[in-house]
Amino acid sequence: MKDITLHAKWLIKAPLSEVFDIMTDFEKWPEYFPKVGESIQVVKREGDNLEMDATVKSFGKKFPVKMKTRVVPEKGFISDNESPEFGTSGHEELLLSECPEGTMIDYTYQVVIHKRWLRMVARPLIGWFSMKYWQKAVIDELRKRLER
Repeated sequence: MKDITLHAKWLIKAPLSEVFDIMTDFEKWPEYFPKVGESIQVVKREGDNLEMDATVKSFGKKFPVKMKTRVVPEKGFISDNESPEFGTSGHEELLLSECPEGTMIDYTYQVVIHKRWLRMVARPLIGWFSMKYWQKAVIDELRKRLER
């Protein structure tokens, strides 16, 4: 099965610690980013390793996702996500770095589509639509919240 790799970088004109605090406060994502998160619950926590049950929104639908996430202190998070109902799994990395203007977000999501029919339709859609949607639903909201 082939992966689709989504990648983008965004500048947030705010201190890294503020961006980190919001981006790793997973249970508040539905409040911060209501267009992508319906609910997120931490079901297990061992240090920086979290297991979460989420209901996410994408392509006009809501679906459950199991997330195994490692918070990288002051750097972001790395997560392996499974959504059998939607037919995808993925490896997600959101890494932060300081720059003179604020904080750079370097985001990569490798998606595996398990349903054959979905692969045929989704490859072009996911590649183009997902990052545009994520920028609008997450990055723009983060900018509204943090940039002065």
